[in-house]
Amino acid sequence: MKTTTFQTSLAAAVLLAAAWLASPVSAQTQTSPAPAQSAAQPSAASPAPAAPAATAPAAPAPSASTATVPGAPTAAPAATVSTTAKPDGAGVAPAMKELSPWVMFMSADVIVKAVMIGLAFASLMTWTVFIAKSIELSVASSKLRSALKKIAEARSLAEAQMALGSKEGILPSFLVAALREARMSAGLSSDAGIKERAASSFSEIVRAEQRRIRIGMGVLATIGSTSPFVGLFGTVWGIMNSFIGISKSQTTNLAVVAPGIAEALLATAIGLVAAIPAVIIYNHFSRVTKGYLELVSRASGAAARLLSRDLDRSHGSVHSRAAE
Repeated sequence: MKTTTFQTSLAAAVLLAAAWLASPVSAQTQTSPAPAQSAAQPSAASPAPAAPAATAPAAPAPSASTATVPGAPTAAPAATVSTTAKPDGAGVAPAMKELSPWVMFMSADVIVKAVMIGLAFASLMTWTVFIAKSIELSVASSKLRSALKKIAEARSLAEAQMALGSKEGILPSFLVAALREARMSAGLSSDAGIKERAASSFSEIVRAEQRRIRIGMGVLATIGSTSPFVGLFGTVWGIMNSFIGISKSQTTNLAVVAPGIAEALLATAIGLVAAIPAVIIYNHFSRVTKGYLELVSRASGAAARLLSRDLDRSHGSVHSRAAE
């Protein structure tokens, strides 16, 4: 009897200890301790079946853990979504950063690279011609205007040469041609023939000056008219290679297709960069050259007037001598 009472008391103590230990777990998992209390009450009421009462507290623990499971999966998918979204963004950003003009040039086909290098060289030639012709036309125009001012008060070809000195230029060339024709036509009585031959010499000098001042204009015209088509050739070649790559990879993903198409379009962009300034600079120099050639025509007319004065003066002296 005493042994049975002792066993019952021991079982009750074990159940109370198990309930006390299980209460913090149930508090953390936000479950009610009702199952533990209901399990403890039957065990206290029926002390004989000690073994089933000992196993009773084990049942609420799994039930408490299973009660908390539905909350965990709901948080887990959100975490997985956020983690899967981050690698995608991280994978796209480096690809976009690497798609720079230099990287596209280095990864382009050999023919596309040759086209780009040729267009870049053409653009360099355009700006070289622009700088050289700007300096040349500015210096030539300023020199010719200064020379025309110096001979504005000259009465003869000799005075004009003295006013200009030993300087070289288009106006001294007109004066030299007029003096040479007057010297070679000495003794001839026809002034019209002398003026006609001098005008022919002046025309040759003007044409030579036109050819000289237009050097480089043909390069600008060629670059401006052909660069877009050369760039278009590079674009067509690059897009053709892109479609070949698509057929080999058997995918139309934009991430796969975009780099090749971007490399191809870069050739057209460089062609436009070379062509547009060439056309603008050519039109600019056409206007400036036209203004300079008008100054050349003024210089030719000034030399012709001085020659005419010399001829009239020489004939007047002859007539005065004959009258004496």
